[in-house]
Amino acid sequence: MPFPERALGLPLMPSAPDVAADESAAPAVRCLDLVKRYPKVIAVDGLSLEVARGECFGLLGPNGAGKTTTIEILEGLTAADAGSVELFGWRWGEGRDFELRRRLGVQLQEAEFPDKLTVRELLRVFRSFHPRGRSVEAVIELVELAEKRDARVEKLSGGQKQRLAVAAALVGDPDLLFLDEPTTGLDPQARLKMWELMEGFVAGGGTVLLTTHYMEEAARLCDRVGIMDHGRIIALDTPRSLVASLGADQIVEAHLAAGAPDELEPALADLPGVRAVARRDGAHVLTVSDIGAALPALLAALSGAGARLEALHTHQATLEDVFVHLTGRGLREN
Repeated sequence: MPFPERALGLPLMPSAPDVAADESAAPAVRCLDLVKRYPKVIAVDGLSLEVARGECFGLLGPNGAGKTTTIEILEGLTAADAGSVELFGWRWGEGRDFELRRRLGVQLQEAEFPDKLTVRELLRVFRSFHPRGRSVEAVIELVELAEKRDARVEKLSGGQKQRLAVAAALVGDPDLLFLDEPTTGLDPQARLKMWELMEGFVAGGGTVLLTTHYMEEAARLCDRVGIMDHGRIIALDTPRSLVASLGADQIVEAHLAAGAPDELEPALADLPGVRAVARRDGAHVLTVSDIGAALPALLAALSGAGARLEALHTHQATLEDVFVHLTGRGLREN
């Protein structure tokens, strides 16, 4: 169903009747055993995924995990070497590509727009591709580019170009919105505004598939997230359930001075309230279910082993901690 304009207070432009669509109960996105190979790497390695209509689904993973390649295959921009893709029950290349593209909004990670067009001119061009859509002026207001409506693309900052890319994806009133790191380069206030925009889109019946490096973004927006590594989804669930799978509420990082004993992990793993211990960036990282019991025991164990503590940090367990637990590296690491 089209995104109801009243969800964001936007006027709907007069439009032609909706194009023919598959009104079955098919999910918004379904792919099976996707594979994409390049000369030196397998970017997508047997990936299967399903996104329900009206869902906000996030793909998380470090650079090179295959997120962008996956989303470009789903968008119909890149051909898979193997596997199948269905959007609303339709497959690319089966004679309905034109109708299908009208139902999609796509924001690429790196969009190249004509430098000499103004913001308003560019959005008019994108609006002309669709039989239904939103007012160009309303979308400009929505992404907070009103002061730049007559500015040429070449004069926009990186964050403004990012907002323009999202506006271009929205102006056709899509049913399914693909967003590839949509808030990269935005200041905190603009990022919050973009989150509210996406929440309104989903509340109005739209479906979102996004990639992001911001864990707070995924935790707030996504109904479910898939964590990718080396072209595969290695975990998939709600953000809350993924964090709960750690079996801990807190993460404790202990940075020790030089000369500390080499093999402390077994002793630390046996401390009360500690669920797991790992080494990362020179620190001992403890996954802790009872911080009140674990911290005094940790300090006593380090003192007994003759290890001097230089710094101690604690934080609530997050999706990034889930990824580190699964792969041994951070979401922002290459």
